[in-house]
Amino acid sequence: MEIFVLGSSSSGNSAVIRHGSTVLLLDAGLSARKIMTRLTTVGIRPDEITAVLLTHEHGDHTNGLPVLLRYLQCDILATRLTQEEVVGSDFRSAAAGWKIFSSGSIFKVGCMEVTPFSVPHDAVDPVGFRIYSGEFSLGIATDLGHSNHSVRHHLSGVNALFVEANHDESLLQADTKRPFSIKQRIMSPHGHLSNRAAGELAKDIWSPCLRHVVLGHLSRDCNTAELATETVRQHLPAEAGVGVFCATQDEILHVVL
Repeated sequence: MEIFVLGSSSSGNSAVIRHGSTVLLLDAGLSARKIMTRLTTVGIRPDEITAVLLTHEHGDHTNGLPVLLRYLQCDILATRLTQEEVVGSDFRSAAAGWKIFSSGSIFKVGCMEVTPFSVPHDAVDPVGFRIYSGEFSLGIATDLGHSNHSVRHHLSGVNALFVEANHDESLLQADTKRPFSIKQRIMSPHGHLSNRAAGELAKDIWSPCLRHVVLGHLSRDCNTAELATETVRQHLPAEAGVGVFCATQDEILHVVL
């Protein structure tokens, strides 16, 4: 199994998960042009995409979808409430081949088994995913304000974790461009994980199975890749040998499990 993070930040998020002939596009928050260009860069054709998997309806995860649908001939997988929000915000998405899933209900896409689970975030029905394929398992928690028991349960024992590390708490507090109300929203239990919170989640779910941690959804103004990576590394056993990688908005990150 391999992961290509096509781009990830507060401005837009999209990634590819591939194992064998099964290729999942996780979210479509970059522009359709950028997604298509970066798919070409990693050698993936649009007709190779098996399905698009949506975590929630926010624009930084769905903005590119309406135009992208011109090029994809595959199912769009989402919860019912997420599908309704996406179609309601742009009716061009209504004609897509939607397939609806519910949190906690396991389904298969090609050779991958997907378990969606609810996460605490200020969206209508946000989810994370645990994905199995062959011997490999990947946990995905891209937007959440805190890690509760259910989140930790679904992510425990994975081989790789793709998790947001949105902000450094000190940099967010010192930011003069964000009003206090926005800072409150980001730091709320339904906002976004800080570097420290991402590190604590990685520590809580750590097992000898965990080999890779991929950090995403970094704030451009209130975080750096160096801060995020170092903070999360400090929470993991030094002898564990877990690789910690940081995705950005401008470059493709490729991780092989």
